[in-house]
Amino acid sequence: MNNNLAILGGDKLITKDFKPYNSIGSEEIKAAKRVLDSGVLSKFLGCWDDDFFGGPNVREFEEKLANYFNVKHVVVVNSWTSGLICALGAIGIEPGDEVIVTPWTMCASATAILHWNAIPVFADIDRSTFNIDPDCIEKNITKKTKAILAVDIFGQSCDIDRIMNLAKSYNLKVITDSAQSPGVYNRGRYAGTISDIGGYSLNYHKHIHTGEGGILVTNNYKYCERMQLIRNHAEAVVEEKGVTDISNMIGHNFRLGEIECAIGIQQLKKLDSLIYRRQEIAKQLTDKLSKLKGISTPYVLDNCTHAYYIYPMILDTSVLGIKRETIVKALQAEGLKGIVNGFANIHLLPIYQNKIAYGNKGFPWKFNANTSEIDYNKGICPVAEELHDYSFIGYEMCLHELPDNDLKMVLDCFQKVWSNLDSLKEIDNL
Repeated sequence: MNNNLAILGGDKLITKDFKPYNSIGSEEIKAAKRVLDSGVLSKFLGCWDDDFFGGPNVREFEEKLANYFNVKHVVVVNSWTSGLICALGAIGIEPGDEVIVTPWTMCASATAILHWNAIPVFADIDRSTFNIDPDCIEKNITKKTKAILAVDIFGQSCDIDRIMNLAKSYNLKVITDSAQSPGVYNRGRYAGTISDIGGYSLNYHKHIHTGEGGILVTNNYKYCERMQLIRNHAEAVVEEKGVTDISNMIGHNFRLGEIECAIGIQQLKKLDSLIYRRQEIAKQLTDKLSKLKGISTPYVLDNCTHAYYIYPMILDTSVLGIKRETIVKALQAEGLKGIVNGFANIHLLPIYQNKIAYGNKGFPWKFNANTSEIDYNKGICPVAEELHDYSFIGYEMCLHELPDNDLKMVLDCFQKVWSNLDSLKEIDNL
């Protein structure tokens, strides 16, 4: 084989399509068929009735999730976006309240705040873990701050103990978005279970999934009740149920069906083994990639585990003498799919740059004078911005099964590119 880089006309290393990641097996198919044979695909009723809480598979799934995560209450919903909306409504967000969130996340983490006419305030991230930085959270706390929405990005829990201590000091609520981090530990506790409300995504490309779906966990009965109400047409139910606090009791149809929950029951059984396999793959990646110059492999907090939804890396371009984009193009030319070139800075999206959400007159930012002055300019999150613009790359580990032979090809791609850095510099200077 030609050892020249494929980007320079050589043979590419990977010439086949890797097998897509698929956690669905015969167990899920049988479970779904049982529901189909029953003819009851959903049993929710949007009125005060025993079926207000859903059918047998919904309740069984919630019970098994509560046992797995060692929490008192679980509410399943039709997406994690719905879950975030339920959680924020449950803690009593008011129009004009501020909620501190990270810019390194999927956009729904912030738009769920806007759903309740509250204001997202972006705090910078920690360069080592890519999670929200507690020091930057504290700098952004004002009299209008009501909550912190901390995201456990890429598969690792944030520094939740420091965040909870901050919240206690300032009388704030904490929601953890652990969409990418189910089943991982933070000092012996499951990520997502330490805050007031946490939860996980069941979207199709997560470690386990039901196609779409979300899981809310809490040890607070009141929050559980309010999330159940928001999930299922709250305004039609509160009177008969005897609910007196009707703030944010604007209901939705966020209900997860019987088929999805039957699949979820089977998927939950596989979670530990699927995460363990990802950790094995990540260890092999780290063992090899950490020997390459100018690349930093993932940092895992002490007494914590990582699920490696994405395998995150930082390139030191000053050491490499080559732009990140050139390295990424060289890896892609070798046939490597799933390389993330930068990640996210959602504070720079048009919705925040223009402060246009509901209608065209700047609501909710014009709710009062203070919220209209919230700053979303580039420069407010320098660590997140530098990583996104210049130095971060990631490998999407949940795209493929990655048996050992395929993993070897991934590693060979990196080795080949790093063995030809001098050749790449010619392209970089064009």
